[in-house]
Amino acid sequence: MNDYFDNWTVQVRKGLLDVCILRALADKERYGFELVKTLADVPGLGLSEGTLYPLLSRLRMQGLVNTRLEESTEGPARKYYTLTPEGRRVLKQMEEFMDTLNAGTRNLRRKGAAL
Repeated sequence: MNDYFDNWTVQVRKGLLDVCILRALADKERYGFELVKTLADVPGLGLSEGTLYPLLSRLRMQGLVNTRLEESTEGPARKYYTLTPEGRRVLKQMEEFMDTLNAGTRNLRRKGAAL
């Protein structure tokens, strides 16, 4: 049964990565490694650089994220990521959906406990 749970958690993480990336960019622009560190601190998310950068590229291609390069005194130029207006709109929809889904599952749990 542990294999089932492990597979389930992988699928849940995959479904949440986009909303977590957009949420992390909602308050301020971030450069790639800063974003990796921010998201790696989310318990259970298990995000790595190898996972993040392809997702950022896809989000950029979908018009949800913009990028800009800035020279760095500490090494190579940094690529900064920020939400587009469309990214903010989609994030709002995602968060509303997550709130509805979480409320529904909590309600199911309460109903189950009452039986």
